[in-house]
Amino acid sequence: MRVVFMGTPDFAVGIVDALLKSKHEIVGVVTAPDKPAGRGLQLKQSAVKERVASLNIPILQPEKLKDADFLVKLQNLEADIFVVVAFRMLPKEVWAMPKKGTINLHASLLPSYRGAAPINWAIINGENETGVTTFFINEVIDTGNILMQRRVPIHKTSTAGELHDELMVTGAQLTIETLDKLDDGTINSMEQDETLAKNAPHAPKIFKETCEINWKANFRNVEQLIRGLSPYPAAWCRLHNRTKGVNSTFKIFDATAIPALYSGIESFEDGLIFPCEQGSVLVRTIQPEGKRKMSVREWLAGNNPKDWEYIHYD
Repeated sequence: MRVVFMGTPDFAVGIVDALLKSKHEIVGVVTAPDKPAGRGLQLKQSAVKERVASLNIPILQPEKLKDADFLVKLQNLEADIFVVVAFRMLPKEVWAMPKKGTINLHASLLPSYRGAAPINWAIINGENETGVTTFFINEVIDTGNILMQRRVPIHKTSTAGELHDELMVTGAQLTIETLDKLDDGTINSMEQDETLAKNAPHAPKIFKETCEINWKANFRNVEQLIRGLSPYPAAWCRLHNRTKGVNSTFKIFDATAIPALYSGIESFEDGLIFPCEQGSVLVRTIQPEGKRKMSVREWLAGNNPKDWEYIHYD
């Protein structure tokens, strides 16, 4: 089939690669406009654009998806189907355009974890399993008829980054299988169970305040939060240095739950122990405010953990 691919981040690149190796033809790519980034505010291309820029595939980067010029260019690509992965919400003028519809790959087992951050929330909530779903896009985000699903286990030590990479590979395979079956006419879609959806967990966008660690929470919940936000956007906390009398922010990138109680922050082998409710968390990688990401072993070379304590807010 003739495919227009719509996507922006690294997760979408894995699906582009699978499409390029498949029997289907990418006749166009729609991705986010280039944006200023970095200290020099130089224009940065999306990960998807970087991947296809040298392949002589038409690239569309509309600011507005209802723009008349964009819609004409999109129509002129004469695609049989649109494939959407980690992109913006589409207006009906776009998703209803191709004769075989528009399909989306979502990184969860719908209707569970509808929303912007399904990978993060599955780990944060302590799930043992997640997966990927292909479905037809309709008027309401993440609610269209399901085409195919594949389950993926979540390991006890998985970070969001590791699960992201695993789901990208599985999702790429599922997307190609879905396209093959749609092309052959050997697949039927199924409505999502809205009764099940009412009680299913959601995956809202993650904000900075979502990432702040509450060290008074249960130690397993703290560990899941840290793993579910690692490496990006990263869990963080503020600590007080009682010797210098200053507060500093730290990003935390890994965590191991320890069912043992400690009286305060202290070093343990090559990590730091952070006491929590009913247990503690062992951390081995941090990023102090204004510095690079580093191992706790490096940080301990110039710091005494006994100088640091939690900040207690009223």
